[in-house]
Formats: sequence, C-alpha cells, structure tokens
Amino acid sequence: MLMQSALPLGALENATEFLPRHIGIDAADEAHMLSVIGEASRRALIESIVPRSIARSTAMDLPAPVTEAAALAELKAMAGKNQVLKSFIGQGYYGTHTPGVILRNILENPAWYTAYTPYQAEISQGRMEALVNFQTMVCDLTGMPIANASMLDEATAAAEAMALAKRSVKSKSNRFIVAGDAHPQTIEVIQTRAKPLNIEVVLANSAPEWHAALDGEYFAVLAQYPATSGRIDELRADVEKAHGKQAAFIAAADLLALTLITPPGEWGADIVVGTTQRFGMPMGAGGPHAAYMACRDEFKRSLPGRLVGVSVDVHGKPAYRLALQTREQHIRREKATSNICTAQVLPAVVASMYAVYHGPEGLKRIAQRVASYTAILAKGLEQLGAPVRPQATFDTLTLKTDGATQAIAARAVQLGANLRVYFEHYLCISLDETTTRADIALLWKIFAKDGQALPTFDAFEKGVELLIPAELRRTSAYLTHPVFNTHHSETGMLRYIRQLSDKDLALDRSMIPLGSCTMKLNATSEMIPITWPEFAQVHPFAPANQLEGYRLLDEQLRAWLCQATGYAGISLQPNAGSQGEYAGLLAIKAYHEAQGHGHRNICLIPSSAHGTNPASAQMVGMQVVVTACDANGNVDLVDLQAKCEQHSANLAAVMITYPSTHGVFETQVKELCALVHQHGGRVYVDGANMNALVGVAAPGEFGGDVSHLNLHKTFCIPHGGGGPGVGPVCVVEDLVPYLPGHATAGVAGGVGAVSAAPLGNAAVLPISWMYCRMMGAEGLQAATETAILSANYISARLKDHYPTLYASANGHVAHECILDLRQLKDTSGVMAEDVAKRLIDYGFHAPTLSFPVPNTLMVEPTESETLFEIDRFIDAMIAIREEIRQIEAGAWPQDNNPLKNAPHTAESLLTGEWARPYPREVAAYPVAALRSSKYWSPVGRVDNVWGDRNLACSCIPVSDYA
Repeated sequence: MLMQSALPLGALENATEFLPRHIGIDAADEAHMLSVIGEASRRALIESIVPRSIARSTAMDLPAPVTEAAALAELKAMAGKNQVLKSFIGQGYYGTHTPGVILRNILENPAWYTAYTPYQAEISQGRMEALVNFQTMVCDLTGMPIANASMLDEATAAAEAMALAKRSVKSKSNRFIVAGDAHPQTIEVIQTRAKPLNIEVVLANSAPEWHAALDGEYFAVLAQYPATSGRIDELRADVEKAHGKQAAFIAAADLLALTLITPPGEWGADIVVGTTQRFGMPMGAGGPHAAYMACRDEFKRSLPGRLVGVSVDVHGKPAYRLALQTREQHIRREKATSNICTAQVLPAVVASMYAVYHGPEGLKRIAQRVASYTAILAKGLEQLGAPVRPQATFDTLTLKTDGATQAIAARAVQLGANLRVYFEHYLCISLDETTTRADIALLWKIFAKDGQALPTFDAFEKGVELLIPAELRRTSAYLTHPVFNTHHSETGMLRYIRQLSDKDLALDRSMIPLGSCTMKLNATSEMIPITWPEFAQVHPFAPANQLEGYRLLDEQLRAWLCQATGYAGISLQPNAGSQGEYAGLLAIKAYHEAQGHGHRNICLIPSSAHGTNPASAQMVGMQVVVTACDANGNVDLVDLQAKCEQHSANLAAVMITYPSTHGVFETQVKELCALVHQHGGRVYVDGANMNALVGVAAPGEFGGDVSHLNLHKTFCIPHGGGGPGVGPVCVVEDLVPYLPGHATAGVAGGVGAVSAAPLGNAAVLPISWMYCRMMGAEGLQAATETAILSANYISARLKDHYPTLYASANGHVAHECILDLRQLKDTSGVMAEDVAKRLIDYGFHAPTLSFPVPNTLMVEPTESETLFEIDRFIDAMIAIREEIRQIEAGAWPQDNNPLKNAPHTAESLLTGEWARPYPREVAAYPVAALRSSKYWSPVGRVDNVWGDRNLACSCIPVSDYA
C-alpha cells in the first residue's frame, strides 16, 4: 500500500511558515482541481497514478520542518564553523570584489537567476546579449577567434579540450602531454576523463621531461599559462614543435593575467581554456564559476557546450540565438562528442558584466596593481632572506622552503592566512584584486625571523618593475567594442542591466511550464545564504579543519537526499546533471572491473531517453545499444529482454528515466530492474523527473542502482538562465566505494575527480539544504503530489483542445503531460513552434518544444504555481486553439495569421500600414488582461538558418543597429 498522503493542503498553514509559501495550491484549489480531474482526494489520485509495486511503505526520516527564520539561524550557525582566513592559495581560485551593482542587480536578482536556458530566443535576448559579451571578452583576452558561452569549471574544460583536440587533429597518437605544473585539480580531472577513452596521459614534471615528451608522438599538449607555480614561459617554440607533430597545443590561461601578458592566440595556441572566477565571482569553496573555452576557427563546429550567435529576426533586425551544435547530444546521441547540455550562465553573466563595468582600462589597472604588489612582496621577501625562486610571474611567488615548509604554513595560519604547500618543499603565495598593503606586511611578518626588522612598503613602491619581462608583455588592444567602454558609472551600469533584464521572460514575471525542467520557486530565504562570507569567501583547498561548516552541510544534505531517493551513498561533487550521469556510469564501470568483468561494456538505452544518456555512456567507453519503446512510449520489455539475452555476457547497464520521458509512471519498472540484474547489469535511473517521486517512491528501493539528481530542478537551485546546476550521483551500497574522490583535496574515492573542486558547485548547496530543512518529509511529499495534481489538472482541462499524447490506462499522467499538436499541421498548417511563439504574445514562456516527440509541447506546472496562474496558462492555450480554428475555418490564411507571425513586437504594430488579415488588437492583446500588464518581445521570430549560415558569435557592431 502507498503510505498516507502528505499533509492536506488546508493543514499546511498550521504546519510551518514556509510550506504555504512554496506550494501555490490551497485546500479550496485542490478540491476544485480534483473535481475537474474526477478524483475524490489527492491520495486517491496518487494511488491511481503511482504503481502499487513501487510505492514507499515508510516515510522519509527527515528533521521536522522549521520556519524560514529558524532555518536561516541554524544554517548561519553551521556557516560559522567555516574559518574565513585570508587566502594566498591561488591555484585557480582568488579573492575578488563583486561590484555592488552586479551583486544586487544580477546575482541576487530573480529576473536573472530564475530565467531558463535561452532555447526560446525571442524571450532571451537580454541574457544572450550578456553571453555574447562574455564570448567577446574571452576572444579578446585570449586572442582567439571564437569562444563558447561558458563551461562548467576549468578542469572539465581542459578535459573537454583534450577531447576536442583528439577529434580535430591529424595525429593518430593516443598520448596527451600535460605540463606537471598545471593546476593539480586540472591534472586529476584530465586523468579521470582520459582513462575510459584509453587516452594515455603523460605528465611532464620537469623541463627535461617536458622537452623530451614534446619530441615524441602525441595528439595534443596542455600547459598552464601562467603555471600553477606562477612562472610565465615563452611557449612559441613548443607550439611550433607540437604543430610539427600535427598535434594541438592547449593553453589553460588566466584571464586577468592576459591583460598584461601575450595572449595565447598570438603565439599559436589552438585551444585556450580557463576560469573567469576572478572576474567578480566569489571563491565559494569551488563554485559555481564560469569556465571558458576558445579555439581556432577550424574547430568551431566541434566546440562543446553552448554558443550564442547573431542572426536576424523576421523584420531584418539583429537578434541573438543559440547556434550550431547546441545540445548536439539530443541529435547525435551516442555519436555526440560531449554530454554537456548546460553551462554556467549566471556566473558567465557576472563575469561579462565585471568586464563591462571595469572596461579594458579598469581591468588593466586591477592587473597592474596585482602584479605591482607581487613585485613589491618579492623585494621585501628577498630583503628578509626568504628563498624566493626567480621567475617571470604575474601574481604568484614560489619559495623553496625545504624542511621549513610545514612550519611556515602553520605560522601563516596562526596569523590568519593560508599559503599553498607545493610539492612538499615549496610554498606558493598568490595575490589578487583584494590584496592590501596590510596583507603584504602580514606576509613579510610570516617569513621574518625573530628580531628581524620588517621591510616597509614605501621603500619599494616607487619605480616598482613588474616581474614580467618586456618580451612576454601584451601589446595588443582588447575589449574595444563600445559595450566595454560605456557603462562605467553605477547609474549607467544599473540601467544597462535593467535594459537587458527587461527583454527577458523569467519566473519573476510568469509561469515557465517546461516539461522535464521543473521551473519551481527558488525562495528568497533559500537564496540569502549563498552570499554569506562564511560560504562565499572560502577557498576549496583550504585546510579541512577550516571547512567544518561545509563538511556538516555536505553530510546533512547527503543524508537527506539518501532518504529522498532510497540510496545508500551520494557524492555532491558533480556540478551538472550531465556530470552526475557521467560519474554514475563511471561507478558502474569501475564496479564491473573490480569484479573481474571489465569486458562488460554494453549499455542498453531506450529510444525515448534523454540525449545525454547515450552521450555519457559513450564518454565512459560503453557501447550503446538502443531498445524499443511501445506505442504508449513505455520501454518495450519484450525487446529489452531480447537485448539482455543477446548481450548477457557483456551487459554493463541499462539507463532509464523514471517517470518516463513521456511523463508516465511505467507499471513494470520493478520487472525491468530485475531482468537487467538477472543478466549481471546495473540499472541507471535518470533523476531528471525526481519531482514526481520524492516521498511517494524511491529509485533505490524499487531496483535502481545509480541515479543522478538535478538539484536545479527538484531541490530548488535556480536555473540561472542555463546554469549553474548541481548533479549529485546516488548509488546503492555496493557501489559506494566507486563514488568520485578528489586526491587534490585529500578525499579518497574510487573513480577520481569529476569536477575541479571536491564539492563541485559548493556555494549553491545551501539552497537545497534550506529547502529540505523548511519543508520536512511531509512537505516534500506534498510538493510531489501537488506537482502531479497540477499536471493532471492541465491535461484534463485541455483534453478537448489538445489531447495528451501519453497517459496511463486511467488517463492520468505523472508530473508533466505531452500535448499532441501533430494533427494541426494538416488542418491549419500550424506547428508546435507557432503555438510556442504565440504564447509569447500572451506573456508565457513556451513549454518544452518537440521533445521527446516532434511537434508536441511537454508541460510541467510544478507545485509552486498558483491555480490562478495555471488557469491563466490554460486559458491562453484554449484561446490559441480558437485562433487555430479560425485558420481551419478559412478566416485567416495558413501562412498569414497571428500564430505564423508571432511574436508581435511593439514596433511592428506601430507601423503605418497594417496589411494583415487580423486586427492589431488581436496581435497585441489577445486577452483583455494583457492591456494592464504586457510583456513585449524585443524581436520578431528569429531566423535560425540564417544564423548558422552567417555565423557570428561576438558583439554586434554598433553600425548594425542603425
């Protein structure tokens, strides 16, 4: 039997302060919705939808919910257990000042953090302009012709660069040369990612080893620029040698340093990667931060991740859109070259705005100050007799401290600072934007011997020479576009940010009914802690005893997520759902190898699966075999059984999504799991649809071995316009030893690191902690049940206008429904895309378009939407169906009607001549309520084909706007 339903909605007001804030449906709404659906109670509805065989028999064991104020106080006490010392660790993570105008108006602004990925171009022009600024910034600073719209972190960007090089160069070698003085976390992630692809990673830990390696055979090399030790090398000769081997040269470069040193594009690099963290994003114990990737023009069509391009709209005006291979894994599936389907949009927007606000001169001033302080620090240390290693450097000094290394590091901690121990006998000191004169004095004090007089800042300040030789200095201009040279006052910056956000449609304006994406409330109380210094200002590789608050957060959140999923162990390290998938498949692969079954490499994947599934399987070296689905969208168990028997000896795993990608609870999922286990395989249950399961069923109980979760879906981390995300990987008991580790951070683990930092996007984990703490077990179950209720209400109300494509035998769906528009093409010429664009005129973001079935719309309302907003969406869909009936009746031509011409811009409606067969009022105000509150699309329908044929991915010249 299914356990008792969670609290009835009428009781929520008596439970805690937060529950009725999160769930938009009250008791009266629920009664009305159930009457429309035809069920007597919410419990009856859930029992008619969730198969009895998988229903939970016991409730989740979570702490009783507390109020928003109490949860914040509890979390604040936990945060206080972190020690915020002055960090001189560097290693890719630096102190930075987030300009207040950016902090308040982007990072803390729901107009930016609640937006969805910009698949609907017309309503995403603001954030796409910010991303084009990001791409332009990266291209200018690296000296490369093309850059994407961000990567997950520097280490995974380097691993993606390795894969990009492998498929792009002529060399047939399988060796990848990595400089030993690259950041340690980058080396570790590269090693993790290379192993299943049978790529041999060769570490060159000294100059002789580096030169010897470059004389051999390889397909690519990677060098840190500047090195993790701070050293800046002249790399032109090395690039020429690599090109002579028909290999690629990859540079992992520091963007702030590139304002002063020669950019890699000017000395022949083929791919450049790095992080934009120090452009205004706090360290946050490792993330989220926007990494970047730039490459040669010849590589652009293999560039992983997202690329924002410039196209034109139907009126011939410039417009932005996602370009080229965006989400290529949905098209190419197991032939995909990357499983990334997200980015780090919000941090990328922050970084781009940091460059816009400071401009080229401001960035250069910041960099020169850092470099000057580094030179002054070096002079003072030399005066004290400290063993500073002579080298060209930007912000980092290396000292050969031998046996005194640990003692000096300990003395630094006593004085409130963290230095970096490097190869046991060295210490590194990295300065940054936040470094002050007092910090320099503190560093001198750390190295001064007893009774030794400290140097004075004034003695070295005048005429200080940077430690960058003339031949390594940058002479070329950068950030010359007007956008980087205009908005330097706070007033100007504030208005520019507002101008962009006004172009976009986010959750702060209206419902975003995207199927499989769960655009739910990201409560303010959940968001507040992410900017607390105790969480935001700590380095991911600070000593473990300084990160006690994060350790407790990790421990508690993992325990709660285990309760929600029924699994035995979880790692929060994967910083996107795609990375959680990857880590889960690595765990399965490692398990089979440990059992002596390394030959098991077949991964069965239903044809309906998310495209990331086959892409991830390919990346871990598995061979994908597609299994059939039946007419109702369910996994075809007869075909699955045949494939299991055919591949029994080599079966590694099956990957399913549950509830299915079609929005249905498949009744035979336990039998499916048992069948796969019988043949020695493991079951991967994609957690994308976990918002339909929490509290009512648990994958770890009904047969799943591995799942990833999307904390940016089910557990309230906001989508941020397309990222950040968090994709924890959850496993059963015997797979726990194979969860990701992180040797760089001293964390043991079976498959190595899958992200640059041990807790991945650590700084956003407090959001999910707050959600669970304020909701409790009954609240989380009520959220699940309300999401299912709302989806079935939409399906029931729209059935006479748009039939639901897939449903269970009793006509019910899970937490989402697929509206079938396919018949409209023949009767009216209307496609699902036309309905999606017309919804913009009604003030709505479109549901998921043509996935998983072409010419359909997949709708997911979530539990957070009010009945008023759900009805407003339903009424808009019905009104659009009436417009389609006008076309079907011949009142409007099939090629000239409100749907085909949508969205309508204000400018297009103000033209003197109106030659369309419907009135302007129908175009602008299809329902009366829009007259008092109207979102206007800034552009008309965007021409996708034109954009790909005329690819441009950097800032539009001002002349194009004339």
